[in-house]
Amino acid sequence: MRIAQVAPLMESCPPRLYGGTERVVSFLTEELVRLGHDVTLFASGDSRTLAALEAGCHTALRLDERCKDPLVHHLAMLHRVRQRAHQFDILHFHTDYLHFPLFADRPDNTLTTLHGRLDLPDLPIMMREFAMMPLISISDAQRRPIPWANWCGTVLHGLPDYLRPGDGGGRYLAFLGRISPEKGPDRAIAIACRAGLPLRIAAKVDRVDRDYFEATIRPLLDNPLVEFIGEIGDHEKARFLGEAAALLFPIDWPEPFGLVMIEAMATGTPVIALRYGSVPEIVEDGLTGFIVDDVESAAEAVPRALGLDRSAIRRRSRERFSAERMALDYLSLYERVLSGTGRRDFPRAPRRVATREAAE
Repeated sequence: MRIAQVAPLMESCPPRLYGGTERVVSFLTEELVRLGHDVTLFASGDSRTLAALEAGCHTALRLDERCKDPLVHHLAMLHRVRQRAHQFDILHFHTDYLHFPLFADRPDNTLTTLHGRLDLPDLPIMMREFAMMPLISISDAQRRPIPWANWCGTVLHGLPDYLRPGDGGGRYLAFLGRISPEKGPDRAIAIACRAGLPLRIAAKVDRVDRDYFEATIRPLLDNPLVEFIGEIGDHEKARFLGEAAALLFPIDWPEPFGLVMIEAMATGTPVIALRYGSVPEIVEDGLTGFIVDDVESAAEAVPRALGLDRSAIRRRSRERFSAERMALDYLSLYERVLSGTGRRDFPRAPRRVATREAAE
C-alpha cells in the first residue's frame, strides 16, 4: 500500500527530546515500512526514517529559534501533500484539523488521528463543518466530548521493543513528561513526600508554563527528596524509567492517552495514575500498576506497586502496546476507509452549528 504519514512539524520524527505525537508517528511509520509498505513521511527535515522523507521544514520548529510562525510551515507542507495526493492510496494525517479545508473533497482516502484533548469549546464547530472527515481516536475516553463525530475506530499507541527492562534498583519514584498544572508535578511531589521515597522529575518546561514552574514548582524543589533533572531524550529514558520503583502519573485532566505510561510498562516499571481520561484503558489495576483517586490513595499504593511482578508488567506491555499491533490496527482501518465499509461508532449530531454559543 502507498501510504502518506503527515506529522506535525514542532518536533522531529522521532523527537530529539520530549514529543508524544511525533514519536508515535515515527513508530508507526517505521513499522509500516518493516511490514513492506511504501511509506512517505511528511515531517521536519531532521527526522530519521526508513521511509521516503518529504521535509516540511529544515529542523523541528520548537527547537528552531528562527521560526516565528509555525502555521506558515504547516500550511506549506499541507499544500505539498495536496499536490502529491494522487500518488498515495491513503493519506494519514496527525495534524489535528489543520488539513480539513484542503482535503474535505477527498475523504474516501483520508484518515485523521486526533492526538490531543477534545474538550475545547470551539472544536464542535470544526467537526460539524467537516463531518465528512474520517477520524481515529487514541482512546475511547478521548471521544467523550464529541461522541457524535465521524469516528471510524480507536487505535491505542504502541512501541517498538527499544526500552530495555529495569529492576527498579534506583528506589525512586519517577515523573516524566511536561511541567504543567494538568500533569500534576506538584501532586507527584506530595505523593513522594507522603510515601517517603525520593522523586526524580525529568520534564520540559514550555514557555507557556514558565510562570507556573517558577511560582508553584520551583519552591518545592528545595525538598531534599526531590530532584529536578530537566528534559531528557530517548537514550536516557530507558535507564530513568527502568531504575524507578514506580512512575507517578498524577494528572487531573482528560488525558487522551499518556505515552509515558506504556513507556514505563515497557521497562517493567509499574504506574500509579489518577483516574482521569484514558488511564483506566491503559493501566490494569493490580497488574501493571494502580489506578487511584487522590494524592493520599496514590501514596498508599506505592508499597503495593513495589511488590508487583516487573517481568509480568513488561510482558503485558508487549502484548497490548507493540508497534506491530498498532500498525496492523491502522492497516485494517485503511482498508475499511478505502473499501467504503467504515462505519461510525456513534450516532451523528443532528444538526450543524455556526456559532460558538450553539456549539456549546
